[in-house]
Amino acid sequence: MLSAHEFATLMLIKAAPDQIDLDRAELDTLLERQLVALEQLASGYRRLLVTHDGDAVLQAVARRR
Repeated sequence: MLSAHEFATLMLIKAAPDQIDLDRAELDTLLERQLVALEQLASGYRRLLVTHDGDAVLQAVARRR
């Protein structure tokens, strides 16, 4: 089960991945559960991506609304 902060962070990554601070504590859990992944760009910059499993979590919650 994700905490409210972890779920909100997952939503933010989906909506605006370049706006997320990579030092957020919630990222450890999301990375550990493979709901997000870090993409290493050629420029050396790292960007967060929502994985297939992470997207499935977001879709499941959206259906329950």
